[in-house]
Amino acid sequence: MAQLFTVHPTNPQPRLIRRAAEIVRGGGLAAYPTDSSYALGCHLGDAPAQQRLRRVRGVDEKHHLTLMCRDLSQIAAYAVVDNAQFRLLRLATPGSYTFILRATKEVPRRLQHPKRRTIGVRVPAHVVTQALLAELGEPMLSATLILPGETAPLADAAAIRAALERELDVVVDCGPCGTEPSTVIDLTGEAPVVLRKGKGSLETLGLDAPL
Repeated sequence: MAQLFTVHPTNPQPRLIRRAAEIVRGGGLAAYPTDSSYALGCHLGDAPAQQRLRRVRGVDEKHHLTLMCRDLSQIAAYAVVDNAQFRLLRLATPGSYTFILRATKEVPRRLQHPKRRTIGVRVPAHVVTQALLAELGEPMLSATLILPGETAPLADAAAIRAALERELDVVVDCGPCGTEPSTVIDLTGEAPVVLRKGKGSLETLGLDAPL
């Protein structure tokens, strides 16, 4: 059964954050809050945990997973970012945006899109997520917590635990979270392409919504 850690949303208890990070490092699958919705997360170097994440989420290897990063410098270690892309990322981070970029050699092939060799990256604004990433000291492989057949993320930690108590190892609960996933923007072409309009504002970035 998944452990439930009740964490203060603006002043997270270091002991609980440390324990959640230990579970992730040990191969555990976590549900945790972000500034858009709850997400699933695991250690980026753990292949079985990645497979569990995909199974719970109901997606195959062609679905981009996201490296949840602490800051822009961490993104640069895992994604190829040119000057124009960096300016856009700087406008959007931290925040509710996920960007698709070319992966660097630091990203294991099993985490990349099998044909495009790309990866999703994001810097969240949520205090608890940032504390967890700081404790891990590296990105966390993640996906929005939308269950197969559903259209919106689960928003309540107790509901998440009830639905996935045998699939997860830890649920980090800091109260109700949003039900709108992040905005997803593909930066691998000549111009940015909005793949999913979510919580992140497109006006802030000077982009148009997808048709």
